[in-house]
Order: sequence, then C-alpha cells, then structure tokens
Amino acid sequence: MIPSMILLFATGYLFIALEHKTRVNKSAVALVMCGAIWSLYALAGPTADTTSQLLARLGDTCEILVYLIGAMTIVELIDVHGGFNAITARIATRDKRRLLWLLVTITFFMSAVLDNMTTAIVMIMLLRRIVADRRERWTFASMIVIAANSGGAWSPIGDVTTIMLWMRGNITSLPLMESLLLPCLVSTAIPTAIAARYIGRGETARPETGTDSLPEGVTPRMSRTILVAGVAGLLFVPVFKELTSLPPYMGMILSLGAIWLLTEILYDRRHDQRESAQNRVAKVIRRIDMPTILFFLGILMAVGALQSAGILDRAAGWLDAEIHEVFTIAGAIGLLSSVVDNVPLVAACIGMYPVADAAAVAASADPAFLSSFVRDGLFWHLMAYCAGVGGSLLIIGSAAGVVAMGLEKIEFGWYLRRISLLALVGYAAGMLVILAEHLLVGW
Repeated sequence: MIPSMILLFATGYLFIALEHKTRVNKSAVALVMCGAIWSLYALAGPTADTTSQLLARLGDTCEILVYLIGAMTIVELIDVHGGFNAITARIATRDKRRLLWLLVTITFFMSAVLDNMTTAIVMIMLLRRIVADRRERWTFASMIVIAANSGGAWSPIGDVTTIMLWMRGNITSLPLMESLLLPCLVSTAIPTAIAARYIGRGETARPETGTDSLPEGVTPRMSRTILVAGVAGLLFVPVFKELTSLPPYMGMILSLGAIWLLTEILYDRRHDQRESAQNRVAKVIRRIDMPTILFFLGILMAVGALQSAGILDRAAGWLDAEIHEVFTIAGAIGLLSSVVDNVPLVAACIGMYPVADAAAVAASADPAFLSSFVRDGLFWHLMAYCAGVGGSLLIIGSAAGVVAMGLEKIEFGWYLRRISLLALVGYAAGMLVILAEHLLVGW
C-alpha cells in the first residue's frame, strides 16, 4: 500500500511539474491525486479509522483554505477600490534593480509581521501595478516568494511552522530573532543579487491600463478608508491569535466580516451610485482564484494521506537513526519541505524530538547531541530556518509559492530552471551563517 501511495504522489507531482507541457491544469491533477491516494489508504485499513483521519486532515487543510480565502478577498477589495494607488504612487523608481531590491526588502520585513502567504498576496497584487512585462514580473514574483519565506522564518508569527514551534514551547521570540535574522537576510540577499543580473539594467515599463486613476464611483477618501481598514484587518490577525490563542483563520474571519460590514455601510450611504459600479464584498469574492484554492485542497490533503500512513514519520525516524547530526537532519528536512508541505514535517519532528531539559541532557549518553533539543536549542532554530527557507527551492514548496504560481501563472519548469538554484545557494549560505554563529558561541 505504501509504495503505491508514494508512486501515485510522485506521478501526480510530475504532472504538476509538467503542467505547461501537458496542458492539464495542476488543480485537476492535485484533486485526482488526493482522491486516489486516500482511496488506496482506505482500501488498506479499517473504514472507521480512515474516516476519522480524513476528517482530521480535512480540518487542518480547511484552516489554511479559510485563511487564504479571507486574505485574498481583503487584498482584492483593496485593489478594486484603488487602495494600492497610494503605495505605487510613492514608488518613484523605475530602475529594475532598485525596484527589485525595494520590493524584496518590503516583503522581507512585512512577512515577519504578517505571515508569508498573506505578504505574497499583497506584494504580487502590488507588483501587477508596477511591472507590465509578464516574464519580467515572474522574476520579481519569484524573489518576493523567497523574501516572504525567509522573512517569515526569523519571526515567531511569520510562518505557520514558526508559529507551531513557538506555541509548543520549542522556541521563544527574542532568541529566535537574534539567531535567525542574519541567516535569513543572507538567504534573501544572495538570490536577489543574482536575480538582479537576470533582469539587467534599464527601466521597467508600467501597465498602460490607467491603474493610477481610481475606479468609477470611488472617491480618494473611500479608497484610503478601504486601504487602512484592509491593512489593519490583516495586521489584526497575529494580534488576535496572541490575545485569544485561537487559530489565525478565526482572526481572518473576524477581520473579513468587519471590513465587509464597513463596505456595506459605505455603499448604503451613497444613494447616488449605480449598483453596477459598487464593489461590495459579495461581488469581489467572485474574483477569487478558485483553481488556486482547489490546488491547495488537493495537494495538502494528498500530503495528509502520506502523513496518516506514517510515511513522513518513517522518513524522520530514518534520518535520526542513520544520520544523527542536527545540521544534516534539519538540512534534509528543509530540502524535503520543497516537495511536501512543511507543516506535517515539522509536526513529525516535534513529536519525535520532545523538548529536552537540563536533567535529561546531563543523564544522556550523548549530551552534546541532546543539548540541541532544549528550548531554543540549535535544532529548533535550524528547523524554523530550514522548513521556512527550504520551501523556496520549488514553486510549490510553500504557501507563498503556490499563491504566486496561481496569481501569476508561473510555470513550474521555468521556476525550476531559473530560480531554484538561486534559492538553493541562498539556503546553503544561510545555513553556513548559522553554523558560524554556533561555532563562535561554542568557542
């Protein structure tokens, strides 16, 4: 059963990678792959047990989907009301390289406050208003993905995996930021410097679609109100999670509901405006990219089946038994996170390596190895870095990458040829920085 599940996943993954060749939409492949793998799993085990695990995986997946739908709706609402005009008007430079560095820098620090997926949505929507050439925009979008993943890795609220580690008590905020800020900067700066040579010198052409003017019936005051409310709603999500300990998607639901209520009030006060010119949430939500949502559903549920079958746990156990060295284990998990979702990978490691205390380290036969697993130990910081930054190696290796792929229709093969090596160089350079920091502290 397990070999067949792995074969099905690999075959589906291949079709997703070759979407531009096969002309078969990746969302359809992901959904078929999901259904087929779960069917194999059901045929091999008790129906009741399979059903309960299916519901558990669906619950975890729907948390991400609800969050994604809410974030995409808020960003789309800002866009249709011309809210991004206020930002693009202040980006005066058209020099390609300066613009690339500016967008990457904004993305890097924004993703530490928001999560990397929301940041990628915001920045790519902004990018559409600045860069007209589609292929050139792919390079910019790819660097945004790398910056979003690296920026989210050094913050306890910047990535779903750092949130998991933080909430479980494996890491704390300040030590994580002190340890990973420099490595994450390096993992962003090196690929960006190389990508700047790809795009060459000169100025970028902006879209000639009148994007600097406000949509019909939208006043500057209304546009600014929607922008402020939307950004405040997105920033509210991590605050809500910190205050209530509820999952982030509940904060996103609350933010979307509040902004929906605000737009209803704004439009109800304007009796002179035609209904067709109004961009209420009920209208805007129809513009959400549903194929991307369904792709998320298929790929995450397929990975959930592999986790339910114990395949990921076996892989983690093999790493521990055969390698038994924290840099290699974390580095391998980072590489694996570019293929499968990093959430179950990190969850498997948390379950396999409990947080060690001083007494356990002292009593261990291998105290040097076990000391890496204390709270804020080397392994947990490596895990936060590798699982987050490693997702940039492939376009479908992270939520930010999948969002970029869906919004900009970036081809898997193009990203593999042009960006993956850059991301790998940055990933390795960041790990070398962590190693140097570790040796200096030990020395």
